Amino acid sequence: MNVCIIGDGLTSLSLAKNLINKKINVHIYQKKIFNNLPLSRTIGISKNNLEFFKKEIHDIPIKITWEIKKIEIYSEKLPKNKILNFENNKSNLFYMVKNFELYNSLNNKLLKNKFFKRKIINKKNFYDKLLKKNNYDLIINCDPNNSISKKYFTKKIDKDYSNLAYTTIIEHKKLKNNSAIQIFTDLGPIAFLPISSTKTSVVFSIDIKYKNYSDGNILDLIKKHNPKFKIKNILKLSSFNLKSSNLRNYYYKNILAFGDLLHRIHPLAGQGFNMTIRDIKDLSEIIQEKIDLGLQLDTFILEEFQKKTKNKNFIFSSGVNFIYEFFNFEKQVKGQNLNKILKFLGKNKSFTNSIIKFADKGLNI
Repeated sequence: MNVCIIGDGLTSLSLAKNLINKKINVHIYQKKIFNNLPLSRTIGISKNNLEFFKKEIHDIPIKITWEIKKIEIYSEKLPKNKILNFENNKSNLFYMVKNFELYNSLNNKLLKNKFFKRKIINKKNFYDKLLKKNNYDLIINCDPNNSISKKYFTKKIDKDYSNLAYTTIIEHKKLKNNSAIQIFTDLGPIAFLPISSTKTSVVFSIDIKYKNYSDGNILDLIKKHNPKFKIKNILKLSSFNLKSSNLRNYYYKNILAFGDLLHRIHPLAGQGFNMTIRDIKDLSEIIQEKIDLGLQLDTFILEEFQKKTKNKNFIFSSGVNFIYEFFNFEKQVKGQNLNKILKFLGKNKSFTNSIIKFADKGLNI
């Protein structure tokens, strides 16, 4: 069985590793080799997803993960008063990982595996030839910007947040650093996500609809909203535009759209890559059933995958968008009533436990 994956990133490598674990031949096609991955980009992986990742994809080295035991939510309208607090005394909530460290760890494992090959796209007519030759049982497209995406996967439900997400890492004085903090400011949500006892990742999603901000402005705002850290240094900022999208049709013939091409969401809940891991889990289970029955990989897999994931991905994405819109509305309303309601709800254990389960397992609860 032969599978082609188009694109080079955490999604492509994670999916490739899952498939070669099943002894499926995988060829990754990419436009160029990544030499300088952003050092400031990090991801949060939920406890349930990390367990699946380590068992069915790649046993992530403990040294590149950092435990998050608590999530604290604040609002600029109620300074120094937590409006929500999430923790589970029995286990960690999620784990932080640096993008480039996970990428390198996956890449090193893949390059040593006989079922894996990496190829560079260097011809303009590559995609036409790929489809014409039809040498693969399945083609999985993780690149939203190539000609296949623009030709066959254009029908989407899109939303432009008019936000720019700034990411960096602050280096600070050593402390017990296992609590993630999110502050909903008048300009947008800013998250402080620990990655070690001396380093914390910062993601600031700022509204640029009416005003643009310089890097200096952003650094000043990070310092202004700094909840507790004695900062020694701040790494160079990187940024990207924020949009959400949900693809209407997941596949065309034997081509499956995957990763950000399927769905993109606002990073405020830290669920983007978690959704992709859940997709890998669902696709993996469908493929394994076919293998166990001695069947070839074919388009029925793609049809079954869409039926299993499309609706729950849309509902989950809509839930994240609701959270964004709620706090976006809250910052425009005078007074503190909405935050006080949330603070009241946060005292209910059943409510907070339900949110924890939803963030951990998605709709598979």
